[in-house]
Amino acid sequence: MSDAVVVDGQPGLSQVERVVDTFLAPSKTFTDILRSTSWWLPFLLAVVVSIGVTFTIDRQVGFGRVVENVILDSPKQEEQMQSLPADQRAARMKGMSAGYKYVSYATPVIILLISAVGALVNWASFNFGLGAKTTFAQMFAVWMYASLPRLLSGLLTIVTVVFGGNAESFNLKNAVGTNPAYFMPDAAPWLKSALSFIDVIGIWNLILLVIGTSIVAKVSRGKAAAVVVGWWVLVLVLSVASAAISS
Repeated sequence: MSDAVVVDGQPGLSQVERVVDTFLAPSKTFTDILRSTSWWLPFLLAVVVSIGVTFTIDRQVGFGRVVENVILDSPKQEEQMQSLPADQRAARMKGMSAGYKYVSYATPVIILLISAVGALVNWASFNFGLGAKTTFAQMFAVWMYASLPRLLSGLLTIVTVVFGGNAESFNLKNAVGTNPAYFMPDAAPWLKSALSFIDVIGIWNLILLVIGTSIVAKVSRGKAAAVVVGWWVLVLVLSVASAAISS
């Protein structure tokens, strides 16, 4: 069934139309959220793509290899692993492989949690910081639709792993070359963390969040950008600091 209805003489958008317009005419999608906060199709697409990515990595790379690459990418973690006796090291590797696998297959649940936290932060920031009168449901729907470009990262990961991937160099944290860090595997961890934020798809997601929050909160795009980009910068700083400390 289509969820399109007529409001004030104007037909609402169906879920499919919303998804398409997110890429072609995002303002239409986010304006329609003022009518309905339904978000099931973006989530369904995210579930399908995330499970597809995990299944492909499991079959083509293997989570044992994924864990080995993660450890090799972290000098401190590699040093700690090498200091263990062989049996303990093997047990640790097996446990980490299982953990990465289970968490990866649970990505749909993680998507919901991250979306809820992000929407809550934006809702509080706009309502209490800018005096807007938006709802959590509206902010959650905005987050879900604004995240649609990230599906392209998943699809690119599948294509890369299946048709041109090298298991020995596969990096689960940065699987496709949409940011400078991907092309600098030997850079310092803090630098790679910083450069990974300069990501084409991530910035696209950020722009959609600015547009969407501006519309549902009924504030200027400048104010919306100050909030959304401000939180993005804070996360960037914390990520770089964490990478620097852990390395």
